[in-house]
Amino acid sequence: MADWLCYTFSEKQNNLKEDTMTQLEFTKMHGLGNDFILVEEKKLPSNVNYEQLSKKLCDRHFGIGGDGLIVVRSRNAVKEADTAWRIFNADGTEPEMCGNGIRCFAKYVYDRNLIDKAKFTVSTLAGLITPVVEESGMITVDMGEPVLTPAEIPVNIAGDRIIDYPLNVLDKTFRINCVSMGNPHCIIFVDEPVDAVKYGTAIENHSVFPRRTNVEFVQVLSKSHIKVNVWERGCGITLACGTGACACVVAAVINKLTARKIKVTLPGGELFINYDRDSGRLYMTGPAEYAFEGSLYL
Repeated sequence: MADWLCYTFSEKQNNLKEDTMTQLEFTKMHGLGNDFILVEEKKLPSNVNYEQLSKKLCDRHFGIGGDGLIVVRSRNAVKEADTAWRIFNADGTEPEMCGNGIRCFAKYVYDRNLIDKAKFTVSTLAGLITPVVEESGMITVDMGEPVLTPAEIPVNIAGDRIIDYPLNVLDKTFRINCVSMGNPHCIIFVDEPVDAVKYGTAIENHSVFPRRTNVEFVQVLSKSHIKVNVWERGCGITLACGTGACACVVAAVINKLTARKIKVTLPGGELFINYDRDSGRLYMTGPAEYAFEGSLYL
């Protein structure tokens, strides 16, 4: 049986019309289980449709499987930063920023000598982001300052800030906190686990969020430790969310629930967030790991 399988597979490979197909090299990485497919822009067809490509590659049954697609752009793609990326969700949409994804991107470009220093700037839709590849192998990212102004998050609710605001969703009223880390987040503090699938999708698509939103359900375990379950816009349930972890710490500090240096436990592992009092910026530290590499025909 094994010999027959090997033979038929070999024959199939020999009969592929390679002149009509594009072979794409990829790397699969993850940050705390939040997984991404990384491809280099220079290796892609010039007419590539990123929405369709992301849907195809991220499909866990008919593709490689992942929460998102990261496109590694060339160093000279932009003038204002050392390097640049694009990132696409599994549903083909292009988010402004992704904390776990930027750590994977940083490790990738550093390990492959696509960048010549351990601290560098990355052009994103959320602005310039600065990661640092630590000697320990961990990645620390300057995530910038949070945005709390409703119109800039965006959220269609009046007020200077949306903190502990009652929002009716299905059969419940949640007290929501809205923060942008370059992408929108709705943070909800809970005493016990909530059905993140049922309520996450309803909140993501609620009419008060014109560009939809990420949703985090947060349990405060101590002044220095929170536990977060994530429903990501465009992905659904994920094992971790870096921007979400930062947004949760901001909301926790504003609500006087925690200190500013926090361990954030997510289903995929732990991140360490420092909400710096002096600068108002957030610094995220966590791992980025390789899963596997390969190639496929488009």
